[in-house]
Amino acid sequence: MKLTKKYFSKYTKPLAEVPDLVELQLNSFRWLVKEGLAEVFKEFSPIKDYSEKKFDLTFKDFAIEEPKYDEQHAKENNLTYEAPLVASVVLKSKNFEHEQKIFLADFPLMTAHGTFIINGIERVVVPQLARSFGVFFTANDLRGKKHFGAKVIPSRGAWIEFETELDGCVYVRIDRKRKIPATALLRLFGDTEGKGSTEAIQKAFAHLESETPYIKNTLDKEAFNSIDQSFVEVYKRLRDSDLVTIPGAREFIKNLFSAERYDLSLVGRYRLNQRFGLPTSGEEAGRRTLSFDDLVRIVSHIITLNSAKGAKEDDIDHLGLRRVRLVGEMLQQRVRVGMTQMKRYIQDKMSTADQETMFPIQLISPRPLQARIKEFFTTNQLSQFMRQDNVLAEIEHLRTLSAMGPGGLTRERAGFEVRDVHTSHYGRLCPIHTPEGPNIGLILRLTTYARINDLGIIETPYRRVQKGVVTDEVVYLNALDEEQYNIAHASVPYDEHMRLIDDEVEVRAKTKPGMVGKGEVHFIDVAPNQAYSVATSMIPFLEHDDANRALMGSNMQKQAVPCVKPEAPHVATGMEELAARFTGRLIFSDIDGEVAEVDGEHILIKGHDGGKRDHKLITFGRTNDFTAFHQRPAVSLHDTVKKGDLLADTSSSAGGQMALGQNVFVAFMTWEGANYEDAIVMSERLVRENIFTNIHIEEFVCNVRDTKLGPELTTRDIPNVGEAKLKNLDEEGIVRIGAEVGPNDILVGKITAKGETELTPEERLLRSIFGEKVRDVKDTSLRMSHGKRGRIIGIKVFSRDNGDKLESGIIKQVHIEVAQVRNVSVGDKLAGRHGNKGVIAKILPVEDMPYTEDGTPIDVVLTPLGVPSRMNLGQILEMHLGLAARMLGYQAMTPVFQGADPEEIKDELEKAGYPRDGKVTLYDGRTGVPFEQKIAVGSMYVLKLHHMVEDKIHMRSIGPYSLITQQPLGGRAQGGGQRFGEMEVWALEGYGAAYTLREMLTIKSDDISGRSQAFDSIVKGEHIKAPSIPASFNVLLNELRGLALDVELENL
Repeated sequence: MKLTKKYFSKYTKPLAEVPDLVELQLNSFRWLVKEGLAEVFKEFSPIKDYSEKKFDLTFKDFAIEEPKYDEQHAKENNLTYEAPLVASVVLKSKNFEHEQKIFLADFPLMTAHGTFIINGIERVVVPQLARSFGVFFTANDLRGKKHFGAKVIPSRGAWIEFETELDGCVYVRIDRKRKIPATALLRLFGDTEGKGSTEAIQKAFAHLESETPYIKNTLDKEAFNSIDQSFVEVYKRLRDSDLVTIPGAREFIKNLFSAERYDLSLVGRYRLNQRFGLPTSGEEAGRRTLSFDDLVRIVSHIITLNSAKGAKEDDIDHLGLRRVRLVGEMLQQRVRVGMTQMKRYIQDKMSTADQETMFPIQLISPRPLQARIKEFFTTNQLSQFMRQDNVLAEIEHLRTLSAMGPGGLTRERAGFEVRDVHTSHYGRLCPIHTPEGPNIGLILRLTTYARINDLGIIETPYRRVQKGVVTDEVVYLNALDEEQYNIAHASVPYDEHMRLIDDEVEVRAKTKPGMVGKGEVHFIDVAPNQAYSVATSMIPFLEHDDANRALMGSNMQKQAVPCVKPEAPHVATGMEELAARFTGRLIFSDIDGEVAEVDGEHILIKGHDGGKRDHKLITFGRTNDFTAFHQRPAVSLHDTVKKGDLLADTSSSAGGQMALGQNVFVAFMTWEGANYEDAIVMSERLVRENIFTNIHIEEFVCNVRDTKLGPELTTRDIPNVGEAKLKNLDEEGIVRIGAEVGPNDILVGKITAKGETELTPEERLLRSIFGEKVRDVKDTSLRMSHGKRGRIIGIKVFSRDNGDKLESGIIKQVHIEVAQVRNVSVGDKLAGRHGNKGVIAKILPVEDMPYTEDGTPIDVVLTPLGVPSRMNLGQILEMHLGLAARMLGYQAMTPVFQGADPEEIKDELEKAGYPRDGKVTLYDGRTGVPFEQKIAVGSMYVLKLHHMVEDKIHMRSIGPYSLITQQPLGGRAQGGGQRFGEMEVWALEGYGAAYTLREMLTIKSDDISGRSQAFDSIVKGEHIKAPSIPASFNVLLNELRGLALDVELENL
């Protein structure tokens, strides 16, 4: 049932459309295919042999051909969604010119929703937030005074670092080598332009006024004043070598800063030009190497900073000095590395090749390129397994930025400053949405309206304001541009003619908060949620929540598992619909027409123009996080649909809106202490009606190998297994679809040949009578793991005979998908959208739950003590407004910072027939007696998170032991025990329980002989003998002996 939406008085329409939320990934990959690869091939053309006389190999053209199969086929068959990358290569020599098309690599393709499918698994390449290229001005505190310097960071090539010393000279280091006077470097750059003389350098700095004659001091510091000498001295510093000739030094240094070796990059040049007020477009902005004038400007600025009072160095955490490296750029970099290795191989081949009969195919080995591409997608820290708990987790993963990864920060090295929220993040990076724990502030999310431009700089939109009137012009500004303007926030009131109402307007006046006249306002924010990410924008009444709790709320929405009956929230923000649309997982009609056919597997639309569109639906797909991905038709037969209308919902959406949880009737009260410490008391109704039921799908894989003793076999004929265990297996030994399986049930029957042993006379007799039949085989069947259960919903068999690619040594692979229906149970984690989380402690019969005057039982009882100290009052407002919305049958829309007023909520409660404070008398379900105090009740949107008790509960009697210490292993995955640690030992010592303690530290732990003796004694009913030495004590002795300490044991 679609509810009508109700907005409140603060609401104003956003002044700009929300951009496509996954466009940044798609655009970057499109750039790579159209321009990025062409750039690399151009760089590596032509490749000549070492003598530059025999051969000349050019990459004339390239193409990415059509993929061999679609993404769904790739997922189902554990393949990579890729297409062949083919290049036209021309090989020239004195005698011939040959052109050939050569296959270089299978190039992974991006799907329509910004992901890659690698070996059947969906992956995301997370953009990296790295330090920008260009010039940075730094400072050193020397004797209480700031001495300024600069770093010139290129995208490829040597770093140049300037620094001012106490002696009033400016020095420079190239690639962190020994320092040289800066004027020596100026001579080298000035040489080609005829500006290398002392007079030319002095003239270049003549306009500077400074108390300290920095340039004169630096020129005096040079022990050499000829250009040739400068080349030699710089060469010596760089190569630590005395053997040098002037032509050799010249060539080496010219090469070091040539276009092949040194690339400032477009963004580096843009930042440098922007810094010094030079043109940022046109020919000047296209130069990617440094010039004499560039260095003069940098050194001049350093001297100006040194002379100016209160001058400040660049803030390296400012977003204007950082940029985003997207998938296209990172993949281009790996292709470049692969091509460099390929070039070396080609040149080696050229030097030994015969000039008469060569073809390009004989020179090119594309293996290094293929290896680099594969390595990027499988091992790079930024190529990540896609989070797929629900569609919100997917879209936020695509919009994540990481400061870590190759060339980035590490968790251990990153300090507080890097992780902090910075004023330049406003409208670009979300200040709320970041992980808790060691990655806090290093992994960030783009805000809803942010976009990334061609240079990798994050921009945010504003509407231009002229003479106090908001115009229709939307302007995207980066963090540095924004600092020159006065920008009003989106809640500033304006009339229907878009004129600002107040004479004095609250603005960010050149980054500082303040008030200005309305005529001085330059821009206005486009929406109140401009500063927040998609997940944070989905928290109603965010403005009433503490930031720490809002952070938890943002993260926990992404952990919500989709319920079998998705339900949109009664209190929403309007972001739910937009976010769902941009995930690319819902199906929308792309034509006007009528529904001709609809069932669980497809929807056929017959267009008014006679065309037909068949939309295939995915049923019970398994996601990376083992939740079920399922598309449900949202239309009926013969419905009329328009272009852009919803045709099918996913497992985590309802009516085209994100639906991650369920609306439940809650009360804030204590109940017999059962909701102590954030625990939750729940009604059995939610269990009976499958309100929080979800489907969990897991895959089990059985590998059939070729062993030395012959191949393994899948069969139903398994030794020493009763018929009852085999009833669901077919003749191949594979379980049937639809079978119900539990712990230790056989999924794939498999036998493996045993090694030959010495035969007894009886076995020899049987062997001679029956032939090979009696040969020993062991049961190596794939069984359901301990504690797992479910129903078989899918079987896939891959084998070499069918032409499937498998790892070496594997001849067949069987994949079994098991779906499990999980209802809510004690120990499951539930949460609201405001960071209010808890574990279910008790599920009460409906008749025992507190109930209202009209007999309506409460669904969930929450603790009131969880609210004041946590300062997330949004949940209280949501509960009250949710009650009114539920009773009056509408969906309350409360966008971030534009929610309903407390007074409006009270009015709505009154309309719904409730007291204005939202508190009612509740009755105890067990006695029927009313509770003394009135209690706040309402409707709250509750999520069930993927931390489910069924994945966590664990017990052990006998299990595996560690090989070294002989102590039980730890952890559920290893079937481990509970560690009786240091503090537990103190507890027993405190009680003086000596025998219990001895037992804990010996026979229950790692006294090997004592363990088996104790077992024998228990079986025989005897007294347990005294324990001996624990194995870990012997390990300690051996470690001491390893340190050359001779330890002897006496009186044991």
